[in-house]
Amino acid sequence: MVTILQSLSKTIHLSIVLAIILFIGLFFGGGDWAFDQLFWSWLFRYLHVLAGVMWIGLLWYLNFVQIPSMPKIPDEQKPAIGKVIAPAVLFWFRWAALATIVTGLIVAYLNGYVHQALALGIGSGGGKNTAIGIGMWLGLIMAFNVWFIIWPNQKKALGMVECSPEEKPKSAKTAMLTSRINTLLSLPMLLSMVMAQNLY
Repeated sequence: MVTILQSLSKTIHLSIVLAIILFIGLFFGGGDWAFDQLFWSWLFRYLHVLAGVMWIGLLWYLNFVQIPSMPKIPDEQKPAIGKVIAPAVLFWFRWAALATIVTGLIVAYLNGYVHQALALGIGSGGGKNTAIGIGMWLGLIMAFNVWFIIWPNQKKALGMVECSPEEKPKSAKTAMLTSRINTLLSLPMLLSMVMAQNLY
């Protein structure tokens, strides 16, 4: 077991195997199963939650751990963050954001409320559609920020693309402030989505 846990790849593979075994036991154990709309809705909701945990988890890691810790790191150690850790974090961060949005839209489509939610429940009675719609729009804004503001500015700040020396600190500040906007929006986004699932 120690050998498995010392390897992230082996740990993830074992986690997937355990999830599949649990799924088979729960899904097929009841005897009344079908690969119908309910199944696909459940599967994409599960993938949506997984991607969302990765995305928001990394957002919070960046804002609660990495950014506040940077001034405390000795200058000779900072290149390791900028050249190794930050690019890896930003890779998973941006692709998790995209996966969260895509799987969320698929869930909304499969359950027949994508249009009503994006219209914030206007004309469809509000309630659940308004709540989930607010969450969806906040998520879309946050994903836009990741791909079109944070990522392009982080590439400059980390030296992954050419830019003038004056641009680097400006890009770093823009990326940080936009990341803070996403942190600001994250709690209302999560609240509205949980409300839509549990209060209506």
